[in-house]
Amino acid sequence: MTNAAPTPPKADLLNLTRSELEAFVLDELKQPRFRADQLWHWLWHKNAADFSAMTNLSAALKAKLAERAAIVRPSIDVVRVSRDGTIKLLLRLADGERVETVLIPMAGHYTLCLSTQVGCAMGCTFCSTGELGFTRNMTMGEILGQILAARAHIAENALPPLKNLVFMGMGEPLMNLTELLRSLETLGSPEGISISPRRSTVSSVGIPQGLKILGDSGLAVPAISLHAPTQELREKLMPKAARVPLEELLACLDNYPLKQRERVTYEYILLGGVNDSIAHAKQLVRLLGQRRCKVNLISYNPPPPQTGPAPYSAPDPEGVLAFENYLRSKRITTFLRRSMGQDIAAACGQLKLLTG
Repeated sequence: MTNAAPTPPKADLLNLTRSELEAFVLDELKQPRFRADQLWHWLWHKNAADFSAMTNLSAALKAKLAERAAIVRPSIDVVRVSRDGTIKLLLRLADGERVETVLIPMAGHYTLCLSTQVGCAMGCTFCSTGELGFTRNMTMGEILGQILAARAHIAENALPPLKNLVFMGMGEPLMNLTELLRSLETLGSPEGISISPRRSTVSSVGIPQGLKILGDSGLAVPAISLHAPTQELREKLMPKAARVPLEELLACLDNYPLKQRERVTYEYILLGGVNDSIAHAKQLVRLLGQRRCKVNLISYNPPPPQTGPAPYSAPDPEGVLAFENYLRSKRITTFLRRSMGQDIAAACGQLKLLTG
């Protein structure tokens, strides 16, 4: 007696690019090409979570889809809402791993902070996510599934729309470059999520090879986690990232292909008594003063007290303003980013699965 052939795994439709979905429809389902257009619209524009919701598909096609495919979306385990309106979603992936994504309120809309990895391997000394270590990369379906989960939450609660994306959550995006690029390509589809590259920012500690590929793609502008004005100090704060010398990193960014009004953003977390003096500001001016850039200053967000003593102190508010004013006096475009969601551990550097 022979054993029955194993049932092939179902295709995860959210993890298929537009061309991959079309191939699945033509080759596996034996359906005409326009069915791929319909499916794509339902999945990414209509936010359909089930084939039964796809009203312009026949019952026979829905049955075939249910047999051969699946819509694998992250589920929301926990929702936390900050006093300032920031919303943190703790999401459970299909294999049980969890990640966090954050909706940040802006003027009349939200920006979504996306994770790209479960955990993070970079181990920056000021970042809580790095304490988790690295578990695995996220797939395109899991990365973009955060958008679907966020949009569902927005719709259920009649909140303002989602307009901007920042890949600044858990993980180093350029260490998951293949899935990042697939995600960015899918974002721009007019019949899908339809968020343009100019509304998507990829945050990275700076990996020259990945930056070169991202730049050639034209799919996003980078925001570089700099956080120190010298190689020596960066080695102390970001020992793994600093394996790439600052000189090499900046040379790579000087060659990044930018459109006419675009600039590279440099993120700089101000750590009390560590990198926040006027002397450090002068070093930063020497580093960036002649470059096509802007600087985002961010005050350090200590982790919640229950996790133990913080490795750093928040900077003095007057010192922060002095640092900002000095950069501006030297004609460096500078923004002081307000920390959002601190009371729910949703601010920059605080994501550590603490809401579960």
